[in-house]
Amino acid sequence: MFINFSNHPSDRWDKSQLNAASKWGEIVDISFPNVDPAMSEQDIAGLATEYIEKILSYSPDAVMCQGEFTLSYTVISQLVKKGITVVAACSKRVVNEKLVDGVQQKEVIFSFEQFRQYKDK
Repeated sequence: MFINFSNHPSDRWDKSQLNAASKWGEIVDISFPNVDPAMSEQDIAGLATEYIEKILSYSPDAVMCQGEFTLSYTVISQLVKKGITVVAACSKRVVNEKLVDGVQQKEVIFSFEQFRQYKDK
């Protein structure tokens, strides 16, 4: 099983990302929570524990964790310590800029390339 712990639902992924994730089995989305910037480190630790327990309840083969950095770091670190494979989606970023009616517009396209694994030292 592959857990997608992010704000990027798998039903919006391109075929190459779906195929890469499917190598670990069924894809299950767990929405990454909104993290209030006023939260303390203890609040982050508590939120991380809540989501780690939820993730582990699925007995995942791999987890993609992407979101607010301090919560991501805490979740990733703890999952890796527990022997869970944790990955990040790596994409090419293509930026197209154009001037439309005197307004500069920017279009950013992300093209999935691979999953890269987080490893403990």
